[in-house]
Formats: sequence, structure tokens, C-alpha cells
Amino acid sequence: MNSPSPEDGGGAPTKPAHEGTGDEPRATETEARSPQERHLVIIDGRALWRDSLARNIAADNPGWSILTFESSEVWRRQREEDTPPAAILLNIADKRIDDPAVEQEITILASEFAPAPVIVLSDRDDLTQIVKALECGAKGYIPSSVGVDVCIEAISLSLAGGIFVPARSVFAMRHLFEPGGAAERPLAGLFTERQAEVVEALRRGKANKVIAYELNLRESTVKVHVRNIMKKIKAANRTEVAYKINDLLPDYPSVEKPSSTAGVDPDKRRRD
Repeated sequence: MNSPSPEDGGGAPTKPAHEGTGDEPRATETEARSPQERHLVIIDGRALWRDSLARNIAADNPGWSILTFESSEVWRRQREEDTPPAAILLNIADKRIDDPAVEQEITILASEFAPAPVIVLSDRDDLTQIVKALECGAKGYIPSSVGVDVCIEAISLSLAGGIFVPARSVFAMRHLFEPGGAAERPLAGLFTERQAEVVEALRRGKANKVIAYELNLRESTVKVHVRNIMKKIKAANRTEVAYKINDLLPDYPSVEKPSSTAGVDPDKRRRD
């Protein structure tokens, strides 16, 4: 007898679900369909951003099922209870994770949908924000400055049980643990290089005029750096900057380094 031929529609013959003897186990319907039923969920309040990201990810990963929602509340109303997510990509844009609403959202998602990883996508790449996200239960932190390829790799790593953080931030944290590294650049990752220099001067109680002289800056520029530093760590004044930095780096020596003005004519310093 001839083997059955494909139907006239041109499709290829369907392969048997299982080949072998009848005594061998067959995959259940749930096991066979589970990869397709588990979705990558993208939560982003901006339609253009979430749709563009979904299209870019789907283009490189046609086997992924991707769902997009404008908020976690909308997703909860529309989701099906028997289709758990494979991973959740939460875009917080320029919001800060220490914002109580953002912190609560990450914590609840991470707890409610575990073991599905929650991955935070943010416009910020401050070390303090990354650490805070991980403390809330996130399994990845992707700054919006990276490309789609890196984003996809970060998602894949989280799906495999890993934790993704930007390499730049890892290198910054390295200085806190390497012998001698903390003394060299203890504030890398929290501030820019120039801001870190201003912070060190503030910790030593130096006035803006002195800081400007030692760092070869205008006093007005120093004031701008001080304001940005205060805003970044939510300090109310210069004294609080020193206290907060000491709390972040309690073991960092506060011994005054030799002043860069050493050897400069005292009369010239008085004139400045």
C-alpha cells in the first residue's frame, strides 16, 4: 500500500508526535505546549517604546511569545491564570527605584510571579539604583543605553537563572573590594570622576573656594557639582553629604591628603 500523500494544500506531512514502540512514554499535552504558553511580558507605559522593543526582540527570537502592557495593573486584569510568564521586563524609564511606588511594584512582581525573573529596564545606570533593584528581587538591570542585542542576552541570562548587571557597574564595584582599590577610586559608579573629587573635598570640610582652587575649577562650577551631588544622594546640605558618603563607605580613610597647594607661594594663595 502506498504511503499517504500530503493534502493538496501543499503542506508537508505531519510528523508523528512520538515514534517507537507503544510502550514508550508520550509527552503530555501540557508538557508539549508549555514553552509556547509561557510569555515574555513587557510592561512599559510608553506605547512606542514597548512596541518597538517587542518587535526588535521578536525579530531575533521568532520562537519567543511576547506580550506587552502599559502597566502591571492592566496585565493583571487581562492575564490568564494558567499561563505564567517566563520573564517580566519592567521599564521604569527615568523613575528612581527608591520611589516608594516603583520599589513596591518591583517587590510585588518579583514575589508574586517567582520563579519568573523580573528584569528592570531603566534610563539610569547609577550603582545605587542597581543595588536597590536587586534588593527588591529583580534578577537583572538593563540601562537603556545598551543595544537590543545586549538586552536580549540579559533576558536570556535571567531565564537561565543568572543575574545581569551592566559591566560598567561591576567594574565600579570592583574598586570597593580590591586591595587598595577603595582608596584609589571608592566613589566610582556613584558619581562622575569630577563629582567624586568634589565629594572627597566636602568630606574634609573644604569650602567651595578652596575646592575650586585645588581642582582648577570656577567656584560657580563647584556649586553646580555640589547641587548635583546633593540631588543624587538626596542630601539636604553639605554636611549631610559627608555623613551619607561616610555611611556608604565607612571604612574609607578620611585622612587629609597633602594639599595640591603645597609649595605654592602663600602670598599668591592669599591673593586668590
